[in-house]
Amino acid sequence: MNLLVTGGCGFIGSNFIEHVIEKKRICKLVNVDCLSYAGSLSNTKKFKNHPKYLLEKYDLSNHKKTYDTFYKHDITHIVHLAAETHVDSSILDADAFLSSNILGTHSLLKAALKFKIKRFHHVSTDEVYGHLSKGDKPFSENTPYDPRNPYSASKAASDFIVRSYFHTHGLPITLSNCSNNYGPNQHKEKFIPTVIDSLLNGCNIPVYGKGDNIRDWIYVEDHCSAIWKILTKGKLGETYLVGSNCEKTNLEIIYAICKILEKDPEECVSFVKDRLGHDFRYAINNSKIKKELKWNPKMQLTKGLVKTIKDHKDA
Repeated sequence: MNLLVTGGCGFIGSNFIEHVIEKKRICKLVNVDCLSYAGSLSNTKKFKNHPKYLLEKYDLSNHKKTYDTFYKHDITHIVHLAAETHVDSSILDADAFLSSNILGTHSLLKAALKFKIKRFHHVSTDEVYGHLSKGDKPFSENTPYDPRNPYSASKAASDFIVRSYFHTHGLPITLSNCSNNYGPNQHKEKFIPTVIDSLLNGCNIPVYGKGDNIRDWIYVEDHCSAIWKILTKGKLGETYLVGSNCEKTNLEIIYAICKILEKDPEECVSFVKDRLGHDFRYAINNSKIKKELKWNPKMQLTKGLVKTIKDHKDA
């Protein structure tokens, strides 16, 4: 396997490379990353000198460089993680999201088709399904798409384009839609790093609305193990939802982190105006991947948060 990982200098991408690079099936691992604000070379320090590892710095919309990468490195498999993901930024200006998440994905698909790759795995988000109320059943692979912000709409579009290449061209694809990740290398703009930073620096934690929005949290290493399972054992053309059945409100996450850091949450929280179109609840039914691919998440939330805080302090 000569594996191409896009967005490998970002949060999930860097953790995925670290998770798989020692696997015997991988002969070469090429990371394509344009090093936007979300990607950092510091995230690659654990494997940057690995003999299997190569970094190509460019935007996927550059067709020539994309094609050159496939040709030079004889790419056989792809894990497509590169994406603009910050919802607030997409609300302010969606241009970069349409360019990266839609046009970048299409550029990669064209190259994958031309060079007849063996597997194209596209990583997406549960946000494409919209949101849930408290009593609603969790999202499943059969839930209709209902994106509610420019970010999730751009990811939904990329999902549909990937599927179209399977049905129209026979490209060997799989997809996964994952719940909220946390863990090492996550960008400081995201919720859990913001909470940790605020507490360590004596600042108030900004919380949207009443803090009662619910997310299904998964430790990033568990997500990485799911991606590898799907890449190597997933059925072509299929979608797998990835989550760890860990639904928590934003306030519950804050209280859990405060407890670990021995802080009083009542003194740390600052409620701010709610985000436009703020989805209330996400929840994943992960029964398909558990049953078909024998995958299970391993990290318990408190242990994962302790490890995340330690990694954050050591970074």
